[in-house]
Amino acid sequence: MEASIKNNIKAADLERLQQLDQEMAQSRETVLGYPTSKDFDYSAINHFLDYPINNIGDPYEEGSTYKVHTHEFEREVVRFFAKLFRANPQDYWGYVTNGSSESNLYGLYLARESFPKGMVYYSESTHYSVRKNIHLLNIPSIVIRSQPNGEIDYEDFENTVRLNRHKPAIVLTTFGTTMYEAKDDVSRIKGILKNLAIHDHYIHCDGALAGTYGAFMDPRTPFDFKDGADSISISGHKFVGSPIPCGVIVTKKSTRDRIAKSISYIGSLDTTITGSRNGHSPLFLWYTLKKLGVEGLRARYESSLEVAQYCEMRLKEIGIDAWRNPGAITVVLPKVPASIQGKWQLATEGDKAHIICMPCITKAQIDAFVYDMANCEEEVEEKFEFDF
Repeated sequence: MEASIKNNIKAADLERLQQLDQEMAQSRETVLGYPTSKDFDYSAINHFLDYPINNIGDPYEEGSTYKVHTHEFEREVVRFFAKLFRANPQDYWGYVTNGSSESNLYGLYLARESFPKGMVYYSESTHYSVRKNIHLLNIPSIVIRSQPNGEIDYEDFENTVRLNRHKPAIVLTTFGTTMYEAKDDVSRIKGILKNLAIHDHYIHCDGALAGTYGAFMDPRTPFDFKDGADSISISGHKFVGSPIPCGVIVTKKSTRDRIAKSISYIGSLDTTITGSRNGHSPLFLWYTLKKLGVEGLRARYESSLEVAQYCEMRLKEIGIDAWRNPGAITVVLPKVPASIQGKWQLATEGDKAHIICMPCITKAQIDAFVYDMANCEEEVEEKFEFDF
């Protein structure tokens, strides 16, 4: 049977696969605008792709009737980040998700179940998935203004919450906004809620990219459990690196217990968003975290930060108004010509673009980009509006 299936693959199809491989290899070398790490090597554990690994159910439940899983490794990944985020060792829980969108959905889900009559507050710089998640969960919400650097406007937040003091507050903070890598101060948010005597509240921190290295920033922006967060989400495929998009959600076990339901069919608790879950991603993350450790992760951030500082300096040398938020590896610059935007795959919003100096980005790549910018004669496309 296997041989007959192989014979069904035509030479033209194999050629298409080869072409796709070449295109991806080429495109991978010029990604400057998206937070994707490509400097990973999982060849030592590639043989696990031979197994149908399904992490169905709660990773902390041992009674699952399906045995082809990586729950033990998943728990170690969660424990690594729980410690990094200064969670209570006796009261934490989490799992490996399909990405930050699912992780944010889970954080909001826990918040809604904790406070069914709550109001969600999030800034206009929040990731687009949050609006979708709020709609899916059918929670009332209010958008808060952002400051010019992308950080939440604390004065607008306080004034808005004051008008709704009779409702529990569910706050979605962002630790590294999409375009500017701005970071909301969780302890300041917590202080505002305390000053307004709002005891019923839940703070979820979306740390998709920057949450992975937030503990190493100096000066440090408060974002973790000791600072007041009730749950924190990060992406696994961004700063750590994975061939499959994935994320991690870390929350309090005492909060998770409120929504846990036992499912006899699988012999486990139903505590996650999806039923069947990818069991390969936890293995990938575990492998890299074991190789790096905390100090390796710190060195990874410091290397990226050095390249970001270099990038900002080089762009300023050729007269480009580039800037960064404190401790950010994202360099913001004015919108670039279409040819450069396409070649270097720069994410662009309005009149701004950015370069994200991921661990795989080198100073040589920055030099090549700066050369293109300095020698480009193409004008940036302008949008005109009728003044009538």
